[in-house]
Amino acid sequence: MTNIEVKTQARGRLPGWLRRNLAAGANVDEVRGLLEKLGLATVCSSAHCPNIAECFSRRTATFMILGERCARDCRFCAVEQGMPAPVREDEPEAVAEACARLGLRHAVITSVARDDLPDGGAGHFARVCEAVRARLPQAVIEILTPDFQGRAEAIEVALSGRPDIFNHNVETVPRLYPSVRPQADYQRSLFVLDHARRRAAAEGVRLHVKSGVMAGLGETRDELRAVMADLRGAGCEMLTVGQYLAPSPRHHPVARYLPPGEFGEIEAEARALGFRAVASGPFVRSSYQAEKLFQQKAPACVAFSETPALPETSLSM
Repeated sequence: MTNIEVKTQARGRLPGWLRRNLAAGANVDEVRGLLEKLGLATVCSSAHCPNIAECFSRRTATFMILGERCARDCRFCAVEQGMPAPVREDEPEAVAEACARLGLRHAVITSVARDDLPDGGAGHFARVCEAVRARLPQAVIEILTPDFQGRAEAIEVALSGRPDIFNHNVETVPRLYPSVRPQADYQRSLFVLDHARRRAAAEGVRLHVKSGVMAGLGETRDELRAVMADLRGAGCEMLTVGQYLAPSPRHHPVARYLPPGEFGEIEAEARALGFRAVASGPFVRSSYQAEKLFQQKAPACVAFSETPALPETSLSM
């Protein structure tokens, strides 16, 4: 047995429901070795995800492309900030190889923010999707993208790789953006989701739109309800809600630890708003058990024409 260290340091003592056994077995070593051999990064490691032992033991991981240093410095995120590295040209093939060796039926690909690139890395997302599709034609491909600075053409380039799921996280409520996501914009994030949905619909392509929110940053329940309503308005049908854990003392502090029962209430509210798949719980993260969440949604999927649209003027950039 080996142990995986999760570098989560919140202020105060963690409540009992946020403590878990991090012991890990042979599969974890195998996944780590494969990633190291192929020179691939994961958000599991870079973001100090508390679920890393569980996910690696199931031979799954969320690939983080376009380097390990992010152009932005969000106050909640453990990913290293700094000058991003040059784009690795063979990364699409390396990700596809890892997916094939792991036998993934559901591949999740995310990235750091690459504001330094003309297309924000959108073209690289498309190339990774195409490479994975070539190796695993039956796999579900989910991309979790940055906001591409709200550039519609970049969103469309990312979609040209034909992912099955387009995920972009709003992360928190609008009031907290200046302290939590100072280089992001709430309305811009809604635009990204809405534009992806509209573009896919215009091309007759089935696309599942997903987003995620962290709880415990200082938001109120009314604010969270308003965000969920906004996400539905943007055509989002899949939602994740999890407990925020501060990666270090220099990050945004945890305002509150929500008890598991409250996450259940949030899930019920989300479903009442029309979300077709919801994962809400203390350890839920954007890509946590992504395959299971997708299977929850797939049988009840609705056509784009049935999804409420935002007014055209509400997302002007």
